[in-house]
Amino acid sequence: MKSWSLFVVALCSLVLAVAPERLIAQATSNPNCTIILPSAPLTAQGLATPYQLTATNPADGDCHETNPDQAAFVQAAILDRVTGQISIYNPLVIDQNSTPAVSPVVPVLPDNAIVALWFGYNGDTLTLQADGDNLRENRCVNGVKGKFGQFAYCNAHEFFDAANRAIRIGKLVVPPLGTANDGRRCPTVRDFYVVDQDQSDNLPVTYLMTDAGMAQKTQINVSSFPAAITLGNPSDEGLLDRFLDVALGCTPWKAPDLADPGQMLPSLALNELQAKFRQWRPVARIPVGDPMVLDGDGDTNMAKVNAYRRGVDQYEVQYLRQANTTRYCRHMYRHAPDRLLLDEAVLRANPSPVPDAGDTLFTFMAQRFVASYEILGCADLIHVPDPVSVTTNAQGVAIKATIKDTYRKCRQDLAPLEKQDDADDDSNDVTP
Repeated sequence: MKSWSLFVVALCSLVLAVAPERLIAQATSNPNCTIILPSAPLTAQGLATPYQLTATNPADGDCHETNPDQAAFVQAAILDRVTGQISIYNPLVIDQNSTPAVSPVVPVLPDNAIVALWFGYNGDTLTLQADGDNLRENRCVNGVKGKFGQFAYCNAHEFFDAANRAIRIGKLVVPPLGTANDGRRCPTVRDFYVVDQDQSDNLPVTYLMTDAGMAQKTQINVSSFPAAITLGNPSDEGLLDRFLDVALGCTPWKAPDLADPGQMLPSLALNELQAKFRQWRPVARIPVGDPMVLDGDGDTNMAKVNAYRRGVDQYEVQYLRQANTTRYCRHMYRHAPDRLLLDEAVLRANPSPVPDAGDTLFTFMAQRFVASYEILGCADLIHVPDPVSVTTNAQGVAIKATIKDTYRKCRQDLAPLEKQDDADDDSNDVTP
């Protein structure tokens, strides 16, 4: 194994260059905010009560939902125990002690519904806060030995357990992925084409910023506030639902929006369930090197890995090697640049999710891969340099990206490990 690694280094080091800076917009204001949950957050009234954003440490500066670098987002999935069907509701977030432009819609929940919440954040670290034992009683998880960072959830494990049962007995049907316009299967959030260094984080949620305050993005509110600005949560989930699926001619799984009758919404819960049952090997799951599951000292932490995985319906691990980052990097290397090459023309013709990071969907995806490869330390772990090269303008926006000529050869040199990587993945799986 050592001689094989040295061979790959010798072959591929001809294209090794200084790694580019991480091309992700950084908050210029206080990046650490707290979101205050309402009482009984899993009830209809709790869902319709605005969540409040405030600074975790006021000495670091204020936090404002209207600041795109500090905005927090909430999404609920509701499972009807009788029918097995899922609906979606996006609670509203406002600044502490402010009022919304329009009171959120109070959803009508099925009897004995199972409700779960997920949180997303555009800054660094989001802290959940609630009165009394509200967090514990609603099974809210903000992290283990340090926060996850941008991600948190409430009651997710219970929701997914019930949803999986509904799928197994045929009450809930997971739609097929379909075929993309590149001839391959449509991707999921567990496709190594889609994932980054911290997969399955954040939400496909948008709000309206109006002159009168924040509002849910419903058809009525869009009509009532024609000058409103849409505020979104850049995320793996939203990247798939709103950008990649559109570019590739795919259709995300959607469910009824309880805040906007007649409308359908994508969601983290639907994405993760579809990925669990429809993603072909290799399947991307949270690795131990994911920055969001490292402990407060930057060390690997199996309890934190499993806590995050429970929140997105991924199999838990008994040993850290079952969530091996090196294997994750090899899968990324094999699959992401290959499909970037295949889809280059169509991705170039589609808009970037974050124009400050890349000027097209192609350059955005390329710089995202470069950043992920660097953050996970993939070059050192698999002994192969980054196969993607990105050129930026004076503002740091990726305007050109190429896959290096040596990519195919280096990918072939990783082939001897692919069978073992797939076998190791399969040995960690548990039947859903």
